[in-house]
Amino acid sequence: MPVKSFQGRRNAPKKEGLKPSLVSDYMTTKLITFKPDQPVAEVMEVLINNKISGGPVVNDKNELLGIISEGDCIKHISESRYYNMPISTDNVEKHMVKNVETINGDLDIFEAAKQFLHSKRRRFPIVENGKLVGQISQKDILIAALEQKGNNWK
Repeated sequence: MPVKSFQGRRNAPKKEGLKPSLVSDYMTTKLITFKPDQPVAEVMEVLINNKISGGPVVNDKNELLGIISEGDCIKHISESRYYNMPISTDNVEKHMVKNVETINGDLDIFEAAKQFLHSKRRRFPIVENGKLVGQISQKDILIAALEQKGNNWK
């Protein structure tokens, strides 16, 4: 009499789906921020010393007022040379981007990736109840995607 199997009945393997990863799981919460009355030359030093490309501008209540970036600083340098003015005379408020796009911390990282593609921004601040709570960058999205790929993508 032939033996069919010694292992018994087998269950089908469980397929694990993608675990939703949220922006709040990957956002940076320890931010270097700037004040609107800070000199642009000081901002340039902070950007260089911390190897960052920009940062949020907040008031004393930690409310988001704008973002200043390397590009904004370069524009200031170009204008100061054109008008033959010293670099240190202007403050952040004059050169920051005031109309800032923000994103929700509860947003899925893949939806955030779509927003990066559509907006051409390098970073998005996350604001809750009017206060700046974090920032997500394109690099944070890449890190999240690689972690998702390692765990769940086939």
